[in-house]
Amino acid sequence: MNRNKDILKYCPNYYTIINFDFKDNDIVSDKLIKVYKSYIFSIDEKSEEDIKRVEELDNVLASYIKDYLFRSTLQKEIMTVKVKKDNNVLKNLVDIIIKIFTNYEEYTTRKIYISKWI
Repeated sequence: MNRNKDILKYCPNYYTIINFDFKDNDIVSDKLIKVYKSYIFSIDEKSEEDIKRVEELDNVLASYIKDYLFRSTLQKEIMTVKVKKDNNVLKNLVDIIIKIFTNYEEYTTRKIYISKWI
């Protein structure tokens, strides 16, 4: 149990994510939350890479809950993803989710120019 508390230090949005109230027919949200819970409690807490990935995943799923546009984008793109069946499918899936979020951020972020009025 102590291990779980240590891992939850890296997941400030944990309770917001697991208590997310989605529609009954929303299978994707249900699966994403299950992947989230499975992954964060399966990491090696001594690995900096795993901790960084958990923090990113926590941030991604918090954005998934808050941003409707990202939620619909992720739901569409996750259905077309092919995951390699090797020794760590869960890690590969988490990497894909993070990559989709990174692409979404780059696509939706745009430069805002402040115009001068004469």
